[in-house]
Amino acid sequence: MKLYLECNMGASGDMLMSALYELLPDKAVFREKMKELALPGVTFEYAESEKCGIKGTHIRVMVCGEEEKSEDADKQFINTNPQTAHTHINHSNNHNHNHNHNHDHEHTHSHSHSYSHDHDHVHEHTHNHACDHSNNNISSNTQHSTPLAHHHGSYDDILELIRKLDIPEEVRRNALDVYRILGEAEAAVHGVSLDTVHLHEVGSLDAVADIVGCCLLIHMLEVTDITASPVCVGSGHIRCQHGILPVPAPATAEILKGIPVYSGRIKSELCTPTGAALLKHMAKSFSEMPQMVISKIGYGMGSKDLEAANCIRAYLYNDALTENKSRTTVTEISCNLDDMTAEAIGAAFEVLLSNGALDVYTTPIMMKKNRPAVKLSCLCADEQCEKLTTLLLQHTTTLGVRFSSHERTVLKRTVQTATTAFGEIYVKRAEGPGIIKYKPEYDDVQTAAVKHNVPFQTVYDAAFDAISRHSK
Repeated sequence: MKLYLECNMGASGDMLMSALYELLPDKAVFREKMKELALPGVTFEYAESEKCGIKGTHIRVMVCGEEEKSEDADKQFINTNPQTAHTHINHSNNHNHNHNHNHDHEHTHSHSHSYSHDHDHVHEHTHNHACDHSNNNISSNTQHSTPLAHHHGSYDDILELIRKLDIPEEVRRNALDVYRILGEAEAAVHGVSLDTVHLHEVGSLDAVADIVGCCLLIHMLEVTDITASPVCVGSGHIRCQHGILPVPAPATAEILKGIPVYSGRIKSELCTPTGAALLKHMAKSFSEMPQMVISKIGYGMGSKDLEAANCIRAYLYNDALTENKSRTTVTEISCNLDDMTAEAIGAAFEVLLSNGALDVYTTPIMMKKNRPAVKLSCLCADEQCEKLTTLLLQHTTTLGVRFSSHERTVLKRTVQTATTAFGEIYVKRAEGPGIIKYKPEYDDVQTAAVKHNVPFQTVYDAAFDAISRHSK
């Protein structure tokens, strides 16, 4: 299946996550996995939402009861003094702001708040909240002497947090890549190095939740081919600690370089840095809607009511020309390697697979002068051939590659969940004419086996038996 993201109302991390969430066949599994992340102070609210008569889902990401948002400056009196542009109301764990907002924004850049920070990236400001961070920090190296709801962590602190999460390796790798896009944009905007970027904790944790959630959803949906529409960024101005800034915010504009964008007629910030970073990493191309046979549609709603339905629409689909055809064509890119270490070849594997390769493998061969070598083969869709060829030339020692075209027949794949004595196990189902196959997901099986101190095969067999009985 392929995925098309309609970004006529921009993109934010929570809206993308909400739209992808609606496409899942078993939403409870995702909710449980996000709960098990145990991100410091982070909670999730999954709610039905309606915009202009359209029903969808809105996922609120709360950090110690506070939701990260940005403030549109055009629809209210513009106070040019950022020191007095923000009011706090302290109700226990609830940190309410007297703004109206477009999305549940998750800015990690320094333009995400309307209250004042009289500093450059070395942030130490506090508010009285009941959420105690003293034992629940982003980084174990950062000790807070008082219960605070706002702190600032370094870029490396966030990366270390993501590395320690109990998530599939593919999800971790994608989440780290997305956060790097955010960090590099922030560094570029403020003219500092990446290792000196400091990020507001609420916004950082909000972004981590959105990024990991979206990457996990893509993994669960088994989508590898993603296209997005040109991105509407909105217009007008937003208020931040430095004053009034134009839309899109500087970090958002930096991330969106090379991506088709437009302003539209709505005066509001529609695209956030996290939304832009997710689109930049996930989408292989940006274009108007292609011909498609739609399988399922998901609506991810923002929090603000606008004159147009404030949502992202996600389509799961098959190509109109290949629907109902069991045979497809793939391209094989190959080269011979006799001067690379196994570790270097493995690194090239990861690059190719993370950038859309259908499969990557090696074959042992002998080359001239009786040198042992390997043939590296990369299978990909035709439209990915040019991109993966460039990556293969960049990440291997070869001076040239070969191309061949192959026809293949594939079984239709879906995702199911098996309930076992060892917990919920994610299972792939493949089917065709008279054929049904099941394969429990390795990462889920291995995690459960370690947790319950039982052999891998025990959990695998339990998941296989459970899903087989359930499907009869």
